[in-house]
Amino acid sequence: MKIVFIKVNMMYSKGRDALKPLVFALIEKLTPPEHELIFYDERIEALPDTLDADIIAFSVETFAARHAYELAEKYKRKDNLTVMGGFHPTAMEEEVLEHADIVLKGDAEDTWRQLMEDVSGEKADKSGFLPGHRIKRVYSSQNACHMSYVDPNSSCYRGKKYLPLAMIQASRGCKFNCDFCSIKSLYPGDVRQKETGIVVREIRESREKLVFFIDDNLFFDEESAKALFKAIKPLKKKWACQISLEIAFKDELLDMMYESGCFMVLIGLESLNEDNLRIMKKSANIGIMRNGRENPLRETGRREGKNAADDDIMHLEEALKNIYRHNIMIYGMFVLGYDHDTAGSIKDTYEFAMRNNLTVANFNPLMILPGTQLFLRMKEEGRLRFEKWWLDPSYRYGDAMYYPGSMSTEELRDGCKSARYDFNTWKNIFKRLLREKVNHRSLLNITVFLAINLISRSEIHRKQGKSL
Repeated sequence: MKIVFIKVNMMYSKGRDALKPLVFALIEKLTPPEHELIFYDERIEALPDTLDADIIAFSVETFAARHAYELAEKYKRKDNLTVMGGFHPTAMEEEVLEHADIVLKGDAEDTWRQLMEDVSGEKADKSGFLPGHRIKRVYSSQNACHMSYVDPNSSCYRGKKYLPLAMIQASRGCKFNCDFCSIKSLYPGDVRQKETGIVVREIRESREKLVFFIDDNLFFDEESAKALFKAIKPLKKKWACQISLEIAFKDELLDMMYESGCFMVLIGLESLNEDNLRIMKKSANIGIMRNGRENPLRETGRREGKNAADDDIMHLEEALKNIYRHNIMIYGMFVLGYDHDTAGSIKDTYEFAMRNNLTVANFNPLMILPGTQLFLRMKEEGRLRFEKWWLDPSYRYGDAMYYPGSMSTEELRDGCKSARYDFNTWKNIFKRLLREKVNHRSLLNITVFLAINLISRSEIHRKQGKSL
């Protein structure tokens, strides 16, 4: 049986920021060797006009959904099966079934393996496969599978030009439940952690010198984090990760991170406004902003007034400076457009990012993703600008997806665009490089800083205002 697996691009133009999709290596591992398996990553390579395959599977994110449906229609024949999995199919099962034969929800270890068993048990005849007997239309994971070894040098990546980072996953899911985040729709249960020995093996075997942990939050608790950092230190690899702000004043942990090879952390700073953070359910950020180093995870009674807000910013800046003291660069991510944001506060956020010399910063208009608490709330309040923005041909990347509470949709779009463009001017890129010591403290840091800023600048200009 011939199987084609496609990572769908969100736009028709090719980008410069593609990382190895871990799902490719996972699918290769789960597919019985008697089947012919071909991978296409549309982000970096062109797809053929026709595909002669028994199964055509698509990995689909919400921004790529409309294009994925076009591809499914293009490649569909009477004698093949079209399959869709990933964040969007997990959240929008009924919609996706209008365009694909089969939906996979959740972990591939459960869903893809079962699909392979069912397809193998029901051989196609001249009329093709017939979903409904052995083959089901929906395969749902229980999100409890054991995280096992994944080959970091899988043959599925051969001949494809990705950024030179090894992709490693040490855990799935997140202990937080942020209002806007789609992670809980894909992994609704508890956080699952891979055995440290397996993580060490994957890092040791990876050909790349740089490692990126794709975990949504590498910090589950102090004990497991320290055990991981101690175990990977002898490997002498350099690595980056996504992690929560709660680590900002954990000096022993930060020392262990740096000594084990950490050169950069991606942190969801989200907002400078405590009222916005409360709506988001970002309790860790609130604790840091209220109490600083003193007791960063304790929430005290609600304060009011300009002085309290100034203290919040001061504590947040102290947190960033403390991470810098441990020689770790910071990639800051902001979500703009919650109800207490204004056009002025977007500019304040940009100025904060510049003042604190963030290595990189994302200034994203609040994205209303299906499967989130936010999407349901906005729908109930009648605040969605598009019934389904991902299918609407009038939607452009960077547009407001909803009606903000304290500014117009144009102010949100234009404010985020200005922040993105201004932060990434050549002048400001070099300002941030030179003004913060950690950004230029080593050849590696300088190289990473310049590379990631050049890519970020290019991607911002490529995507802003474009249709999906």
